Amino acid sequence: MSDNQFQTINPLTEQVIETYTYMSDAEAAATVQASHHAFLDWRLRSLEDRAQVIAAIGKGLRDSKEEFAQLMTREVGKLIGDSRDEVDLVAAICDYTAKHGPSVLADEKREAPGATAFVTHSPIGVVYGIQPWNFPAYQAVRYSIASLMGGNGVLLKHAENCTGSGLFLRDLFERAGLPKGLFGVLIITHDQSDKVIENDLVRGITLTGSDRAGRAGRAVAVKAAEVVKKTVLELGSNDAYLVLDDADIDLAVKTCVAGRLYNNGQTCVNAKRFIVTEKNYDAFVKAYAEQFGAVTMGDPTDSDVKLGPLVSRRQRDQLDRQVQESVSKGASVLVGGEVPGRTGWFYPATVLVDVAPGQPAYDDELFGPAASIIRATDDDDAMRIANDSRYGLGGGIFSRDVDHARALAAKYFDTGMVFINSFDVATSSLPFGGVKNSGYGREHGPEGLKEFVNVKSIKIGGA
Repeated sequence: MSDNQFQTINPLTEQVIETYTYMSDAEAAATVQASHHAFLDWRLRSLEDRAQVIAAIGKGLRDSKEEFAQLMTREVGKLIGDSRDEVDLVAAICDYTAKHGPSVLADEKREAPGATAFVTHSPIGVVYGIQPWNFPAYQAVRYSIASLMGGNGVLLKHAENCTGSGLFLRDLFERAGLPKGLFGVLIITHDQSDKVIENDLVRGITLTGSDRAGRAGRAVAVKAAEVVKKTVLELGSNDAYLVLDDADIDLAVKTCVAGRLYNNGQTCVNAKRFIVTEKNYDAFVKAYAEQFGAVTMGDPTDSDVKLGPLVSRRQRDQLDRQVQESVSKGASVLVGGEVPGRTGWFYPATVLVDVAPGQPAYDDELFGPAASIIRATDDDDAMRIANDSRYGLGGGIFSRDVDHARALAAKYFDTGMVFINSFDVATSSLPFGGVKNSGYGREHGPEGLKEFVNVKSIKIGGA
């Protein structure tokens, strides 16, 4: 393999799936140009016409569900059920956008003294997305479909691990009727990516990544700021789930186990820190450890398996280092915590207690199936600990008093999303995004549809 090539590797077998060659600078520039050229016509299509194409993409995703799911599982090790669910999720995003996009983005009449005024939502041009591997379909679809609905062109630099999934999406979009070239896939290096950001034809940039890639996220924001371009950043989190004094413990344990293991624990909004009040701590820890200890690890295509491999050796080793460092600083392992001696990049379901500030298990994002359980004295202390984080993406509250939980979520929880007595990843109609070091901007819902449009005022005098 030459220096300008890379390979995708199956995390289960550690065998090569495909070898790819990086684009030349000229090829990358041509991909940008092609997206812009297609955009010049796409921007003139009516909102209803765009919606029809997006609805057809949703149908195409459902028609290709099994093929796409198998590809994602091969590339990143997702449980096959999670891969199928991911295709359903992105198809639902297309449905929502096709149904609501025309009304959300329609012209709005506004009052203006002595005039008739409108606010229109005009496309801005080409939007460039830099996306991670953990959701090969969802990460690419959630920004691209909204941008396309707004009349923009779209570029995708997908994580190398799931290059095949990015190309699969491009071809599916075009089969569904999207103009050729409008959605361009860039197979490029990080250095080449900076040149794309600088390209005058690129008008917006969105990046999703983990906090360990935070420097890269900030670097993208700085690079975009230098050329005065809009950005949306989502940089991960260590989401806290509060188990309050009046919580339903059985529900809390079951939900928190599922929330930690979903997508092999490699999700920005996984439930990661479990903050349990003194009243419930012992019962929660006992039940949680029992359920984690029973988790079946193995081939992600086997429907009986509950935990597949992590995406790469690097990812697995990073998680192991974080766990071992936490233990060296006082944390205790109740379940798991050791890399198994087997083929595949596996890490066992792991439960950490005695978690405290200064440990990666408390301070950082553990991107894999390792749960941090933290003791709180009472409900107020639990909320204090939850907000004692540089992150602010999502979180959860377990309480039988739903009104109280809602008030805590609205007034005190310093995150972009809060789930009460439940765990979820994303909903098409609700904005997704965070605060603090988790980033800024929103995707999904009406808010996401308007992130990359020009909200333009038009005032007609004397009308």
